Amino acid sequence: MADFLGLMKQAAELKSKMEAMQAELDQIEVEGTSGGGLVTVKLSGKGEVKGVKIDDTLMQPSEKEILEDLIVAAHTDARRKAETLLQDKMKSVAGGLPLPPGMKLF
Repeated sequence: MADFLGLMKQAAELKSKMEAMQAELDQIEVEGTSGGGLVTVKLSGKGEVKGVKIDDTLMQPSEKEILEDLIVAAHTDARRKAETLLQDKMKSVAGGLPLPPGMKLF
């Protein structure tokens, strides 16, 4: 019975840590870039787009397709960084246990 109570206490502590981490993720921002810094996408720690910066040299009708590709690439870069950050935070919260493969939190 003592083991069960200890397990329940650990579960409550983990829940508390997860709630704190979720609040922290709202405050964290990561940036992804593409085109050598010509396009930058800023995401929250939860993966929400917070901003996009586009270099003026790309603002030409002939550059439209390139710009669209660079925005997608910058978003992908930022998302990868956010996922890495989230994995690191989860390891610290879960006592070093990694997330199961394929598990996404956002």
